[in-house]
Amino acid sequence: MKTFTATPADIDKRWILIDAEGVVLGRLASIIAMRLRGKHKPSFTPHMDMGDNVIVINADKVQLTGNKRMKPHYWHTGHPGGIKSRTTGQILEGKHPERVVMQAVKRMLPGGPLSRQQMTHLRVYAGTEHPHDAQSPETLDVRAMNAKNTREG
Repeated sequence: MKTFTATPADIDKRWILIDAEGVVLGRLASIIAMRLRGKHKPSFTPHMDMGDNVIVINADKVQLTGNKRMKPHYWHTGHPGGIKSRTTGQILEGKHPERVVMQAVKRMLPGGPLSRQQMTHLRVYAGTEHPHDAQSPETLDVRAMNAKNTREG
């Protein structure tokens, strides 16, 4: 009995389209992270980039549970006294709402060079339009996977 280890020739990358409208952010991010790593495949190998390419649309309509819309996000400008913050709600209603989904997925992946490479296979769009029709992505219905994946609001 030998342990199977995938080689680059064994890797089959697909394109997945996910509609984030009304889906809870944390549940969405965990499903996307699993798809990016390739853990849904029986030939999963931890040190290889075997995940799929994921396209997320309607990222501005993602739902948050509890008081997470009021949760502050901090960053520092690099100057003395230069700490700044915005709430998650402000980011979602601002110019780049897709950054909330990107950051949630990034934090669900293990840190390191492989995860940074896997994050390049994630494309997030605030609206319904995306330029990846030529790849003919398969639709993944996250809403139908579990009743807890959606929230009215």
